[in-house]
Amino acid sequence: MKKENNLTRRSFLKTSAVAGAVGVIGTGSAGFLTSCGGGAEKKNGTAPLKEAGNYYIPELPDLAADGKEIKAGVVGCGGRGSGAAFNFLNAANGVTIVALGDVFQDRVDELAGKLKNEKNIDIPTDKRFIGLDAYKQVIDSDIDVLIDCTPPFFRAEHFKYAVEKNKHSFLEKPICVDAAGYRTVVAAARQAQAKKLSVVTGTQRHHQRAYVESYKQIMNGAIGEITGGTVYWNQSMLWYRDRQPQWNDFEYMVRDWVNWKWLSGDHIVEQHVHNIDVFTWFTGLKPVSAVGFGSRQRRVTGDQYDNFSIDFTMENGIHMHSMCRQIDGCANNVSEFIQGTKGSWTTNGGHVIKDLAGNVIWQFDGEAEKANFQQTDPYTLEHVNLINCIRSNKPIEQASETAVSNMAGIMGREAAYTGQEVTWDAMTASQLDYTPADLNIGKMDMSGFTVPVPGSGK
Repeated sequence: MKKENNLTRRSFLKTSAVAGAVGVIGTGSAGFLTSCGGGAEKKNGTAPLKEAGNYYIPELPDLAADGKEIKAGVVGCGGRGSGAAFNFLNAANGVTIVALGDVFQDRVDELAGKLKNEKNIDIPTDKRFIGLDAYKQVIDSDIDVLIDCTPPFFRAEHFKYAVEKNKHSFLEKPICVDAAGYRTVVAAARQAQAKKLSVVTGTQRHHQRAYVESYKQIMNGAIGEITGGTVYWNQSMLWYRDRQPQWNDFEYMVRDWVNWKWLSGDHIVEQHVHNIDVFTWFTGLKPVSAVGFGSRQRRVTGDQYDNFSIDFTMENGIHMHSMCRQIDGCANNVSEFIQGTKGSWTTNGGHVIKDLAGNVIWQFDGEAEKANFQQTDPYTLEHVNLINCIRSNKPIEQASETAVSNMAGIMGREAAYTGQEVTWDAMTASQLDYTPADLNIGKMDMSGFTVPVPGSGK
């Protein structure tokens, strides 16, 4: 049965305490994973943006090295939680899942059934937890790793509790939806570092070989100094859930979470953060201000926008244009473009570097990757890296880096919602908190969930 429990905003926060001139990669695995940036410096006369060894490059073998048994618990057992559970299990030998948690019984039981049928992992009923406090029960269940795939609003507090309990974490992106959550994540990330805990986030491009090799090329100076770029996530309308008569307010919103701004952060944060993250990762910069616009044209449920266009000014004065849309019947494009003084890099049509004349001087060889590796799924490779870092006692901590791109998305969203320029300093220090005043598993005041109107002061 579904566990009904009331949780006020205050009690929730209290109880949740804490092939070219630059070089095409070789056919051997060593050549595949080794940057060809030396050729770039000789040909283009450019110095590396960063010297090798001064930036993080993950090891991405097909399977994590064998080692101690690692037990995980999953919180948020819907589609992404189920996917992450199997990504984790497929990433290594000697790993298992021992506890599940969700606000809905059917979600827990569905994942338990899949684990039993496909992996012969039996989750006993006393390790299947239901309700808003299910995350605490999972974390307290003798696990080593938290796999957190809830709607994004909940992740910051879950991460905080996991760190307090000395658990490693996989956090699906985004990891917060507002300024209050951002500060919670940043503080917890510092604690994770101090405790030598490993934290990997669902920004899987950091574990996608095409992006990693592109990053190495750009760090080696292949496009010169970065002068700006544009990032896109334009696609058709995403899924939604029609309200069913038996659903109360809370259940309706959570089952339709991707359309509600307090739960998802809106799609510029929930989805487009991937592309924003690539730019902040490759440049090493955070935005200092954002101005832009967005609107709601054809969305069916929820209270958020279906398109955004944001101009970000970065720390050194260069600009990133961010564009995202979820509307049927429009031109689609999910990619990134970065311009440099010597050339450009794009993922539109492949990972390609061109010189200023438009000549292709490097491109990622996807066929070589397939020939040299059995595992090419970045959703699995991020768990390979997490497990390797845990077993080798060489911690990785991605939450603080992801918090930067996450906050950039929040800045862009609020700039569009208000019609005002939004600054990094003001937003990170603001009291912006999307926690509903009457958060509980049941009836809620729906009057506050309205579509923002720019320039209205609301």
